[in-house]
Amino acid sequence: MRLLDKRFVSREETLRRLQGGEDGRRFSEDHAAAAALNESPVVQRQQPVKLTPSWEDSNLPDEELNFRGVTMEVAEMEINPPKDRYNLVYWIFLLHGIGTLMPWNMFITAKEYFVDYKLSEEYTGEKTALASNFLAYVGLTAQIPNVIFNWANILWEGKGQNLTTRVVYSLVFEVFIFILTVVLAMVNTSTWPEAFFFVTMGSVAALNMANGIYQNTVYGMAAKLPFKYTGAVVLGSNISGTFTSIVSIVSLLIAPDARTSAIYYFITALFILLVCFDTYFALPLNRFYRYHEMVNEKEQQALRRAQIGQTSSAPLWPIFKKCMPQLFNIFFVFFVTLAIFPAVHADIKQSSPDFFISEKFFTEITCFLTFNMFAMIGSMTASWFPWPGPKYLVVPVVLRVFFIPFFMVCNYQPLPINSRLFPVFINNDWAYWIASMLLGWTSGHFSALGMMYCPRMVEPQHAVRAGMLGAGFLITGIFCGILFTMLPPIFVKSISWTV
Repeated sequence: MRLLDKRFVSREETLRRLQGGEDGRRFSEDHAAAAALNESPVVQRQQPVKLTPSWEDSNLPDEELNFRGVTMEVAEMEINPPKDRYNLVYWIFLLHGIGTLMPWNMFITAKEYFVDYKLSEEYTGEKTALASNFLAYVGLTAQIPNVIFNWANILWEGKGQNLTTRVVYSLVFEVFIFILTVVLAMVNTSTWPEAFFFVTMGSVAALNMANGIYQNTVYGMAAKLPFKYTGAVVLGSNISGTFTSIVSIVSLLIAPDARTSAIYYFITALFILLVCFDTYFALPLNRFYRYHEMVNEKEQQALRRAQIGQTSSAPLWPIFKKCMPQLFNIFFVFFVTLAIFPAVHADIKQSSPDFFISEKFFTEITCFLTFNMFAMIGSMTASWFPWPGPKYLVVPVVLRVFFIPFFMVCNYQPLPINSRLFPVFINNDWAYWIASMLLGWTSGHFSALGMMYCPRMVEPQHAVRAGMLGAGFLITGIFCGILFTMLPPIFVKSISWTV
């Protein structure tokens, strides 16, 4: 009873006894500290109850045993994993896929605006060589910074990197550049074509610096989710080309002149990028996305616990070796595609004046619209029937290399017109158009398969890094394909062959 009575001794009496030495030997240092903190000197601090099954050899961490940080929402999501209602997350990633290639598609599809209007002899009053290889210049200017920043994004392994910072700053910067592009379309640049050209190239370079980070980050985010969400990004990137081609055609039809058409055209890109900006902030509000973020974070935590005392950096080389077959597929698909489209493809002229598509819209329809539409369809068919499998995908990917000589022997007429010496073997517009369809479909189908297979070649905790590697090889394939486009004009203008 005396012990029980001491539980109710006042704080003042306890301190008085301690200071006066009364019963001092009965109070340890812990009791004195407890008394100073308004706690009972007798009641000891209780350890959390560990509800560990008796047959387990080791206890789980306190955080797991006591459900620290687990809310009712998290517990409910773990018991009943949420679904992507109305496919909202899928549509958001598809939209971001459109946004990732919007800057590139906007500039290459606007060939007539730059080459036939802003840099033309009729507008500037002088003949300039800047228009001759404009698409090649745009391609190199765009892809050099894109490749550099894309790989920097992969190799920079700093912990705690904020994806929001990457995406938001990239999109804001892209919006600013498109505003500048719209202003340049409004301004009369006929007296300073060289300055306009270099300002445009600078805009393209800056735009793709930001886009390299944005594109790579979006693929990394999609890799955390189930298989089809990476396919949504690839599908969106191919829809981007189709959408851009349609906008270009509509702008030409409804605008009274080339200047107004360009303003409508580039403002549309601004609108799409602003929608991408808004929808990015909608992702964390979605339960399905939060659930997969939580699952991915738990896998990362488990991996970090397993790697205590080991290096904390992601094993890039082992990931690369496991993904190498699919990385080659991704690279080679885009190398062959960009070796032809758009530089060679856009310079193939109409062979028959009786063809049902008029000369004014021949390039817009048979090149840009056809390729992008069938690439979009190819991305969709990759989700519907993923054939061939990861092991045999390389076979049709390598066979696509024969598209390069095929399009070179079509009615390919690089600037200046009538400078071609190599004979034209395919003068049939239908044969050329069907080959354009096949080029687009195989590009979309095989690239989507490669990007979807790549994260599945490694353990789930490394899927994000594998997805980013896939995006890196995608951009590298584009860059190498654009470099190759310097050779076809030299070949057909330098080599004559009498049949």
